[in-house]
Amino acid sequence: MPQPLTDLLADCRRGSPTAQRALYERLAYQLMGVCLRYCPSQAEAEDALQLTFIKIFTRLDQYREQGPFEAWARRIAVNTSLNAYQQHRQGAPQVDYEAAANVPHPDGTALDQLSTDEVVALINTLPIGYRTVLNLYAIEGYSHQEIGELLGISEGTSKSQLSRARRLLEERLLANNNFTLS
Repeated sequence: MPQPLTDLLADCRRGSPTAQRALYERLAYQLMGVCLRYCPSQAEAEDALQLTFIKIFTRLDQYREQGPFEAWARRIAVNTSLNAYQQHRQGAPQVDYEAAANVPHPDGTALDQLSTDEVVALINTLPIGYRTVLNLYAIEGYSHQEIGELLGISEGTSKSQLSRARRLLEERLLANNNFTLS
């Protein structure tokens, strides 16, 4: 039977390697999913995950038990991954998102016909800026103001990128009615 989280955290605060390993095993899968949504590559997501756990273990004294521990750890993973995104964006060529075509909103959606893996693969085809805003807004629940602060963009840019991400996904769905993983 797994050790209760409060006991596990107390042991981690005391520096127990066994407890740290148990906490890692308990949260790694979930937090890797978060890192993969924001990092531009699998390798960078793995690095972000490791850095996330370093931050968790070195900052456990900052967790005040005012909410679920998993939510606190998830926020660290999001922020760590966003830092990787920012570093990647600074080194990558800039994309002119304003030049993206405005695609009319279709009446129907092909999204209902896709598996979860296909939806994730389709989202991963989006430009990293669009994908990041979409993940932060639709999955993590951040407001456009919070997204703007996290990414160093205006609230309007966040709204615009979300809208364009949705349109681009719809366009790709319509263009590839039989979208499959390759």
